[in-house]
Amino acid sequence: MNNIMEVKFSAKSENESLARVIVASFAAKLDPTLDELADIKTAVSEAVTNSIIHGYDEDDSKFVYLRCEINKSTIKVVVEDRGHGIEDISMAMQPLYTSKPELERSGMGFTVMESFMDDVTVSSIKDEGTKVVMTKKINLPE
Repeated sequence: MNNIMEVKFSAKSENESLARVIVASFAAKLDPTLDELADIKTAVSEAVTNSIIHGYDEDDSKFVYLRCEINKSTIKVVVEDRGHGIEDISMAMQPLYTSKPELERSGMGFTVMESFMDDVTVSSIKDEGTKVVMTKKINLPE
């Protein structure tokens, strides 16, 4: 049976670090290396930040939903919002693309997620929200 954890938190920028700690604590049972743990935390930071800034325009009356699942040696992290949604996912996932250039965003969020996780899937419906599903296989010690 898989081990599952779910939490929702206010879409406040300060809660991005909370999400990192929650996921790192949950992933610890897989005994990841420090590098693997840093990769997961960085990807979670990017996904949560995207929800807060792009999904909700920093409206902290809304919620970000975080779900983690461990199945054998793989962790799956789902970050979801019920915000604006993404009109063109393929464009949004292009390196250096940002819908908020006035905020001096780098446009590298999805690229970072893809480089640190084994798989990243994004689904979104305009005006309904976005779901980012990321998985990473942890190399268990023998």
